[in-house]
Amino acid sequence: MTKKILLKRTFLSAVIFASFQANADNGLIESLSGVNINETAPLKDMGLEVGMWASAGVTYASHNRKDHDNAPLSFNDRNNEFMFNQLNFYIEKALDTESGKWDIGGRMDFMYGTDADNTSAAGWDQNWSPKKGSGSYYDISMPQLYAEIYAPIGNGITAKLGHFYTTIGYEVVTSPDNFFYSHAYTMLYAEPFTHTGALFSYDINDNFSINGGTVLGWDNATTNGGAWNFLGGGSWTSDNEATSVTVQLISGDMSDVGPSINQTMYSVVATHDFSDKIHYVFQHDYGVQEGNGDWFGVNQYLTFDLTDQFGIGLRGEWFNDKGATRVGNRGANYGAISVGVNYSPVSWFKLRPEFRVDLADEKVFNGDSEDSQISLAMDMIVTF
Repeated sequence: MTKKILLKRTFLSAVIFASFQANADNGLIESLSGVNINETAPLKDMGLEVGMWASAGVTYASHNRKDHDNAPLSFNDRNNEFMFNQLNFYIEKALDTESGKWDIGGRMDFMYGTDADNTSAAGWDQNWSPKKGSGSYYDISMPQLYAEIYAPIGNGITAKLGHFYTTIGYEVVTSPDNFFYSHAYTMLYAEPFTHTGALFSYDINDNFSINGGTVLGWDNATTNGGAWNFLGGGSWTSDNEATSVTVQLISGDMSDVGPSINQTMYSVVATHDFSDKIHYVFQHDYGVQEGNGDWFGVNQYLTFDLTDQFGIGLRGEWFNDKGATRVGNRGANYGAISVGVNYSPVSWFKLRPEFRVDLADEKVFNGDSEDSQISLAMDMIVTF
């Protein structure tokens, strides 16, 4: 039995299995065994939490290329082909910020799947990647490995030291934390995925918080873009927590050897809950690379939680990279509208079907032969 057939059968089996588990309340393992491993004495005594999720899906694109290439879209960048996107394991010791005492925590994430290559860092994951030269789309990565220190100074300072996901933008790498299966162009091209360095956070009061630190550029650990960059910003949250605004910026040289050029970008994310069930997000990104041009984008999201198990969402986006600063040789104005559904018959299982229309003012789809495409996609997420 080939790996592809096995993965497809696993996907279908999970869907069928979920339909018979409608009263499960927690992860798959706990729903089957009745045991929550994080409630066992060894993990509780050490203050540790372990977890894992798997996500996999299929995308059909209107161009239907024989080589299955769905560029310039990424993450779901293979059309008409089953993709095992993420098998992610993590172990975490959360900080105790309530006791008013010094504390140490941290987290490690390990990922296998087609998404691992998209989030690999130069001088880190790429040094021990088994994918090199194999032609495979599957890879491994360690997108997070950091320590955290809480210092009870003022309202409390938190220091994150190591390799961690970016604070920039709205969409994230981790599948369970996004509404849509596909990603916005800003997340794919306008923003970094990970950083290596130090980031300090401080809550001024219940409404305002700030952060700032220094990192080795974008998606880098020791090599490309290795000059130190500033990363930081601030956020405001309303008293009722229904509205928030977050601003984050990264700026610095792109190289620590030879001639260096500055690269700076910022992201503004505003959220508002019209009710307990209706949620709105506005995002704006702008970036500029010294001597090479700039890029900018606007995204809007509107989601409706119709029930605890069923939600529907709409995403509209526009991304300008006419100078081809970020999207290689595909410089264009990009626009997309996505309509998606989240269905969770149980807490540990989610389906995310999606309909998406992409438009551009240049021929950038189907091997640079078309200026638009329509796609249908669906993935599943299983939380263990």
